[in-house]
Formats: sequence, C-alpha cells, structure tokens
Amino acid sequence: MNWTELLLENWPVKLVCLVLVVSAYIDGKQLRVPNWITFPMVLSGLIYNAAVGGWGDWDHGFVAAIAGTFVGLGCLLPLYAVGGMGAGDVKLMAGIGAWLGPTTTVYAFCVSAILGGLMALVMMWWRGDLKEHYANLLAISFEWMTIRDPRKLSELAAERKPRMMLLPYGIPICIGSIAYFLYSGLL
Repeated sequence: MNWTELLLENWPVKLVCLVLVVSAYIDGKQLRVPNWITFPMVLSGLIYNAAVGGWGDWDHGFVAAIAGTFVGLGCLLPLYAVGGMGAGDVKLMAGIGAWLGPTTTVYAFCVSAILGGLMALVMMWWRGDLKEHYANLLAISFEWMTIRDPRKLSELAAERKPRMMLLPYGIPICIGSIAYFLYSGLL
C-alpha cells in the first residue's frame, strides 16, 4: 500500500483526528474551542454523509450524521446546561457525531469521559487542592440531588466557576477519541 492509499483509507476519521488535535491545542492555550472549528465540522459532516450515503439509515448517510450530531450534543449538553462544560466542547462532540455517526460517538465519548476524569484528578493532585475540589464535588452532588430547576443549578455553577479549576476538555476529547479510533481499527 502506498502513501496515497494509506492517507485516503478511512480519510473521514483522519480528518476528524486532525480537527480534534487542532481543537485540543487551542483549548489548551485559550480554554475554549472556537466556533470557527466546531460549526464547519458539524455542517461539513452532515453534508458529506448526505452526499455519500443519501438519506441512509442509523449506520450510513444523513440519518446517521444527524443522529450522531444529536448523540454528540446529548453526551455533554447536560453538563453544559449546569455550567460544568464549555459550549465548544459540546459542539466538538457534535462534530464527531456528524462525521462518524452515533455509535462511534458514544464510544469516543465514554473513553474521553474516563480520560477527562483521570486528567482532572491528576491536575487536582498536582496542584495540591484535591480536598477543596472533593468538597466542591460533594456540594455539586447535593445540589443535583435536591435542586430540580436547571436554571438554579446553572446560576449556582456560575457563582462557583471563578473558584474552580478549569479543565480544557478538548484535550481529553481528542486523546480519548483518537485512542478509541485506534482501538477499534478505524485508524
């Protein structure tokens, strides 16, 4: 197999990886994933899958792309709604879904979530503020169990945000997704 064939084999996954790496770099530097990356990623994934697979079904085409977009949004939207996640991270997962469909997106999210949790623990341990963040976790858990109004949860999160450690979640999304792609043979 020559280099051209190697690059073109499963190229949508490679394109998503490239976008994830750029997003992770920017998120690491600026603590945000910009719209100029996420919106075109979602839109181009929908267009590509519609062009290649037509209307399709759950596994191919426009239906898979739109389902993947909503699955990607659904993975992180609840955390965003209560202030625990940036909108760029949510849209980045939606972009993965638009290009690669719902099943791949769920698995990529699961690996990313585990990696993000581990990354957060290491960051807290490194900074020496594990106890402080554990107390925040208990407070947030109590709020989620007792307060049913998402707007109130969001307000409380906004008040707490200046005191919290910010995790550039684009990094675990990138590493976790690419790890899943490698494990599953997509790369």
